[in-house]
Amino acid sequence: MATPFIVECLDCGHRTPYLVTENICPHCGSDWRESRYDLDALRPRLPALWKDRNFNLWRYRELLPVIAHVPDISLGEGGTPLLRAPNLGMMLGLPNLYIKDERQGPTASFKDRQAAVTIAALKEAGVTEAVIASTGNVAIAYSAYAARAGIKLWAFITSLVPPVKMHEVALYGTQVIKVTGNYDQAKQIAAEFAKTRALYVDRGVRSVTTVDAMKTIAFEIAEQLTSLLGPPGASGSLPPHVPWRTPDWYFQSVSGGLGPVGVLKGFEEMMALGLVERAPKIANLQTEGCAPMVAAWKANKEAADPVTSPRTHIATLATGDPGRTYTVLRQRMLNNAGGLFESVSDEEAFRAMHIVAKMEGMSVEPASAVAFAGLIKLVREGAIRPNEVVVINLTGHTVPVEQSVLGENWSRDVAYPEKRGQTGELAPEEGLLAALNRVTTDRYRRIAIVDDHPHVRQLIRRILQAQGNYTIMEAEDGRAGVELIQREKPDLVILDLMMPEMDGFSVLEVLRHDPETAEIPVIVATAKELSSLEKERLSGQIQALMQKGDFMNDELLAEVKALIE
Repeated sequence: MATPFIVECLDCGHRTPYLVTENICPHCGSDWRESRYDLDALRPRLPALWKDRNFNLWRYRELLPVIAHVPDISLGEGGTPLLRAPNLGMMLGLPNLYIKDERQGPTASFKDRQAAVTIAALKEAGVTEAVIASTGNVAIAYSAYAARAGIKLWAFITSLVPPVKMHEVALYGTQVIKVTGNYDQAKQIAAEFAKTRALYVDRGVRSVTTVDAMKTIAFEIAEQLTSLLGPPGASGSLPPHVPWRTPDWYFQSVSGGLGPVGVLKGFEEMMALGLVERAPKIANLQTEGCAPMVAAWKANKEAADPVTSPRTHIATLATGDPGRTYTVLRQRMLNNAGGLFESVSDEEAFRAMHIVAKMEGMSVEPASAVAFAGLIKLVREGAIRPNEVVVINLTGHTVPVEQSVLGENWSRDVAYPEKRGQTGELAPEEGLLAALNRVTTDRYRRIAIVDDHPHVRQLIRRILQAQGNYTIMEAEDGRAGVELIQREKPDLVILDLMMPEMDGFSVLEVLRHDPETAEIPVIVATAKELSSLEKERLSGQIQALMQKGDFMNDELLAEVKALIE
């Protein structure tokens, strides 16, 4: 069957018609090939074709390696929301921080894109049986689409994957093969199994369908940013003929590196089509226990050395040998706007899970949390400028959360009481009130926030709630703050200095002259640049001085814990 696109070998440049079952270049034997479309011919047609289509992955079907899209196989993939993150952005000083919420896919991860396009291509080619290796999300996504298309699937899954994910894979009818070993070993066994039975095996970034599926993330982001922020020419920063916007940064956690490779290919094609001016800088985040790409990048090496024994609790990122993917991704980044590779610890990722959930109401998988933790780290280091537009890929929803992630005191118990009166009858209301009082008993440290800016109070509240169990009280000005503190006697006060009528200096003076409040510790958080005289006025009266916009969440928490825990 003739195709409107071809594949090109990345090693010898040889071009051939595309066959989903053909894995290597017939000229040189390389298995690194990519699709090529006639972008010059498509350029004048695409905007009109796309304009009235539904906003999903198949909106861009002229640039996907499937000849005839079959709607019956679709599960509603793509078209995920791009959500502004006002609270996290406020904390980080990034007013233009956006989250691409890939949890909204059919199986709650960005791997739905990869599975949708690959299974559609296999169905079109008459393939009835296929093999994959996975750390969880890929197997779930492929299993759902394979079931939809009537394709038998064999999934080789490392034993490190949480059992709940294996159960979901099996539910779709996929044959699960649990491999006692790491992901790289599972891939080797899967490849050998597929070879012995002459079956199609998904090869990740070396598969044409998977890279092209991931590039749809880039197309969606460009369209969505334009809708949210307006055409780029409107600000005068870019020529008016460029219709779509590009973020300054694209953040994603990486294991094999498929996502960023596909996203960059998408932006390259948009540049060739005249839709955007440039590609974004790419921030690739890995966990410290398995970060071969980070090590290679920081050593300025063209190839990554394998990590033979990954040491991380985040199994989905435990790809110790990225192979040539790092080299391809590195070169693609250098050919465009650049970017970086960085790593964070498992602990930082788990902390970021709490922050994102409690500040933005989004439950993220540990792998996604690595990207958020990396963002926090890079903002602290000054790598991201406050005026830059940042998009972070929330790659998937968390599996049922382990208690080790939640920590202690994550719940409180209460039994419905059956208190009896003098005559023996039940007195449920009195007992219920007593039970509720036990639930709300002030077991945790009490903090008063005094600031006349509601968004600042909200930010500090969210920072505290994200990583600690505190009872928080608020006052909107100095007078109300004094009344609150004298009445409630909190364990700590977080105080603004610049407030109308009664400023923070006056509040401190009142508190220090009242024996009942004189010993309450105070942290001053202010945007004001203090003079030497003002600093002298504060000397001996406060425990810490923090500049708004400069302090990060863990710095504030460190001060709080040092004072009251």
